[in-house]
Amino acid sequence: MLSSGGGTQGYVCTPHDKQSGLLLENWNESGNVIDIYFVTATFSDESIPYFPNKANHYMLASFRDITGILEDIKRYNMDRLSFMFSFSSPLFERNGDRLNYVSLYFTKYTSGDPAISDLANAIARRERVKKASLAQMQLLAAEQPKFTFPYSKNLVILEVEGEATHQTDQKYCERTRRDVARKGIALNNLVSFSILEKLR
Repeated sequence: MLSSGGGTQGYVCTPHDKQSGLLLENWNESGNVIDIYFVTATFSDESIPYFPNKANHYMLASFRDITGILEDIKRYNMDRLSFMFSFSSPLFERNGDRLNYVSLYFTKYTSGDPAISDLANAIARRERVKKASLAQMQLLAAEQPKFTFPYSKNLVILEVEGEATHQTDQKYCERTRRDVARKGIALNNLVSFSILEKLR
């Protein structure tokens, strides 16, 4: 889980491949990077056009402050597309033992919308969701993708404590999404990350 404090917190996600070693070494020595995970990514059908040259496996790193992360990506990455999710507003957070799954959704609502409190209340009833945040996405690539994702400033990130399998986690998040939909708030899946190994 991410700690509180100054700066803009979030996640950076970069392809895990032969070039990842130097970046991983740098992040392991960085006081700005909190946790690093080896993950497999599942993109929704709707999101695939916006992620050209996507990978199956990524390093997902949580950071305390966005400052410096962009420079790291430029220095060590990689011709392939990376992306960053910066938290714009927390919905809630509670203690958890083991992060197992991170699921991202997009919505038409923003932090000033009254529906956001209903969204937070509906998600908070789901005990395995240990943190929920509004977020913004930034794509990091040498060439910008052909299609610009229209809801990059309207994301919701759910951090889920693991139980049995990643399939179970996926179904749990889908039930959470349906619970929110019953409140009249549409959430659309963007991408989900199943954590395979904790690298830091």
